[in-house]
Amino acid sequence: MAGNYRRGEMDIHEQSATFEAFGKMTKWGSLAVAVLLLTITLWFCTSAGFIGGVIPGIVLAILGVVFLREKPASAH
Repeated sequence: MAGNYRRGEMDIHEQSATFEAFGKMTKWGSLAVAVLLLTITLWFCTSAGFIGGVIPGIVLAILGVVFLREKPASAH
């Protein structure tokens, strides 16, 4: 088995796609957890109430999407 291996000839498209999917799920999942944590913390643990928790949560979600979205590939 080891004798059949040739460096650089293995198809790794599936592994690289899995790695990219895991990175994206981690990135967007972290944003979702941060938004939820901020919202429920402000809602239940302060006197800000529901609106005082939802508005900062929406702002964080919008800023997170702006800063975490995919950047366009360079032209070179």
